[in-house]
Parts: sequence; structure tokens; C-alpha cells
Amino acid sequence: MPPKKTEVSGNGGVKRKRASGKRKDRDFSSDDDFDFEQENNKKGGKLAAKSGLQPVTVADDVKEKIKLDCPKVKGQLLIFGATNWDLIGRKEVPKQQAAFRNLGQNLWGPHHYGCLNDVQVSGVVSGPCAAHSLLMTTDGKLWSWGRNDKGQLGHGDTKRIEAPKLIEALAEHVIVSAACGRNHTLVLTEDGTAYSFGENKLGQLGQGNQTDAVLSPAPISYNGQPLVKVSCGAEFSMVVDCKGNLYSFGCPEYGQLGHNSDGKFIARAQRIEFDCELIPRRVAIFIEKSKDGQIMPVPNVVVRDVACGGNHTLVLDSQKRVFSWGFGGYGRLGHTEQKDEMVPRLVKLFDFPGRGAAQIYAGYQCSFAVNEMGGLFFWGVTNTSRESTMYPKAVQDLCGWKIRSLACGKSSIIIAADESTISWGPSPTFGELGYGDNKPKSSTTAQEVKTLDGIYIEQVVMGYSHTLAIARQDTPQEQERLKKLPEYNPRTL
Repeated sequence: MPPKKTEVSGNGGVKRKRASGKRKDRDFSSDDDFDFEQENNKKGGKLAAKSGLQPVTVADDVKEKIKLDCPKVKGQLLIFGATNWDLIGRKEVPKQQAAFRNLGQNLWGPHHYGCLNDVQVSGVVSGPCAAHSLLMTTDGKLWSWGRNDKGQLGHGDTKRIEAPKLIEALAEHVIVSAACGRNHTLVLTEDGTAYSFGENKLGQLGQGNQTDAVLSPAPISYNGQPLVKVSCGAEFSMVVDCKGNLYSFGCPEYGQLGHNSDGKFIARAQRIEFDCELIPRRVAIFIEKSKDGQIMPVPNVVVRDVACGGNHTLVLDSQKRVFSWGFGGYGRLGHTEQKDEMVPRLVKLFDFPGRGAAQIYAGYQCSFAVNEMGGLFFWGVTNTSRESTMYPKAVQDLCGWKIRSLACGKSSIIIAADESTISWGPSPTFGELGYGDNKPKSSTTAQEVKTLDGIYIEQVVMGYSHTLAIARQDTPQEQERLKKLPEYNPRTL
């Protein structure tokens, strides 16, 4: 009898359902347990079994006390691109959101929210899979708006929010950073505590269970050293502690959790299912591969930054090395091949003196790094009909620019560098490039965003097909230029 076909979900992945199933391979929870000789000699497809993990706990007397800084930028929020939150990334609005079908327009150029003219914004957050957004104010408060059918806005309900609204449940905390997945959110406070809310079908909230939705912020199942970084993929999450340890949880489908497994196993009725990580689990193994395929350990990896694409992950360590793993399609891992990687693998281009990386960024199916000399490198693809870039290549048009912020949505890219804002992306676009034309204009080469001439952009982020920016307003001239931009006051039911 042929195996039963797996059902494909709308994002191209396999529908996942947690169930009991027996698997025999052992778990690799540290590099001491990882047999590199066995890995070099194994012939195919064995999967690592998951051990019965307990939440990470550190005794109070050895736990560090930290106070993380809020973002240093300050300015006014700008928005452009698609704002029909329920339609973004979908062909049709779901029936339960049908009343909102005609709400939200495409903003072809930068606008400022009329309701936020007196709000000082210090940080903005979205993600290449996300149709929701967050902003942080200079006093450490967190606001959210956009799609909310899984509670990813943290307001205790599933009501779509058109304009930024304060998350009351976090009002007593000072928020320093956050991250958005497809339908979930992670938040980090100044004392290194992480909260999560939104969809939790695959354990991406790290709260020790699997539920359809968590509507209000709750702490993740972790009591280790204080956390300093959070990042979200489509349906998985990463956190970094103050010692440079990396932890992951959520969907393991392509190996993006870094535990030497894609979590796949055959359960009842020949059905393929995935064993999700429900609490933060340390990523303990980092490797490099020689030209002949030999696997070697990379010691002394102290993680400084992490960035997640739809189904892949990048890490920057204290020695300016870059590692990547997860889904390998279209070359987004930078290893000259389209093979999935189950543990962090060294991207060799940046492992040379003077050529280390200073910044990393992940798009939906591509990756970026800025090296020590200020050069921007790209690998992967921004449009699946175009040729993939299988290995990091310099973006020549931006050679020599001082890049302070880069964002990539589903396919478009925008950069704040020097005194300019630059963007490019293939069709179709929804205004997220900011060119100001009342049509889906695209550009496959980097162009300056003329609608922002004279406006200094401190930070840019992109959701699936919308862009957010923080514009500096320190001088009367800057304030006057911002006043000339159109105001966006979204309609509500």
C-alpha cells in the first residue's frame, strides 16, 4: 500500500499535527554527544530523537543581573505599502474577516499616522512573514496593530487593529526589543525576560504546550541567564542569553531549530508528523564542512546576534563569523548548495581576517551581511522566477555606503544608509518601495527613494508587503519636511 500523501498547507509547508510516534536515534544536546566521525560516515536520513527536556533553570545566586538599554533612536513613525492586514499574503480575505475586505489601502509613498504626531518612537518591529507590527516608545512602552486572528497583538482578543494601540498587559514593563513571526510575537524586557503571545500550534511561543492561540503576553518557559536577543521565523523562535548561548523552539520542519533533526517522523496511518520543541532548547553544535564534505566542529561560538527568515536562521558570533542553517532552497544559506542544514554551519566567506561580518539580516528567502569594511553581501533570492545567488556576493551598487538599517520583506528590500534611503524589489509591489507612484512600480536595481529626500531615516523594517520607518525630527527643518508628507488616518468599522 503506497504511503499516504501529506497534505500541503497554504505556505507550501506540510500540515503538522503533534502525535506520539516512536523513533530510535539518540539526541544530540551538546557537542560532547555529537559523533562527528559518525556524521561523516552516515549514509542518509536518520533523525535525532527528542529527549524529555526540562525548562532551562539557573540558580538565583549565579544568575546575572542586567539592565538592557532601550533603542537610542527617536523620531516619528512613517508607513507605506499594503495596509489591508487581513489580505496581505492571501488571495482572498477569510470569511470571518469579510467585513474588513475594503479596509486598508496601498500607500504608494511615505505617510505618517495622524494619531501618532505627538508620540516619540524609538523602535519599530515587523517581519518578512508578518502582517502585524509593533512600535516602542522612548519610555519603553509597546504598541501593536495589524492582523490579529491568533492574538498576535497581545490585547487579549482577536480583533484587528487599524492604528497602533498600547499593549496594556505590558504597561508595567520597560520593553527594549521584540520580534514578529507569521502569527506570533516575542517581547524582551529590560531585565532580560521574554514574553510571547499569538499562535502556538507548533510550540513557537516556548510556553511548554501547544495551543491554537495565546491572546495575552505570558513568559516563556525559561529561568536561565537573562536574555539579550529575540528573533522569530514564520513558525519558530530564537533567543540569546547574556553568555552568548542560543536557544530555539517551535517548528523543526527544515532543521531551522539547529538540533540535528527536522523533527519528522511517520506516525499512525503512514502520516508524516513533526515533533515540535515546546520550550527553549540550547543549540550546542556549530560546524564547518570541508570541500570533500567532511564535518568538523567549530569551538568557542559566543552568539552576538541572530536573524530568522521564513524557515532559516543566521547567527553572528563574537569572532565576526556567520553561521546559517534550516531550509536551503534558492541558496539562502550561502553554502553553494540547496541542501537543508540541520545544525549551524559556517559561512566561509566571512571567516578570514579583516573580512568578518558586522551585521546580519534575514529576508523571507534570502540573507544579507555587512562586513567589517562596510560592504553589503547578499545571497538567496527575492523572486523565485529569477536566478538564485548561491553564495554571498557583494552588492556593488552600495559599495562604500554606511548602512545603519536594512529590511527585507517577502521580496523587496529597503536600506537606510548615509543621508539616503534606498530600495529595490521585483513586481508585484504594493507601495513598500516608497517611490510614490500610484501603481505597482518595481525596480531590480537599487534606487534612492525620492519621496524621502531631505528626511533622515533612523531605522527601517519591513513586513510581508509593508514598510515602517522612523524619521528623525531633531531640527525645525526636519520637522517641516515631515509635515509635508501626507497623513494616514485608517478607516475603521
